[in-house]
Amino acid sequence: MKNKRMKIARVERDLSQEQLANKVGVTRQTISMIESGHYNPSLKLCLAICQALNRTLNDLFWEE
Repeated sequence: MKNKRMKIARVERDLSQEQLANKVGVTRQTISMIESGHYNPSLKLCLAICQALNRTLNDLFWEE
């Protein structure tokens, strides 16, 4: 499942995939794979992404 909420939050913060990746300590490809639904991040990485984007786990990763 694509993570459109994460992509929207990233764009709203005016961050490229590369910039977000640098903030959370992963590669740009990892961010791309999470957004496209091809990678299931660890809880630690989810929390780092949430902190970088000023969102909660529910905002970005909870499936409705």
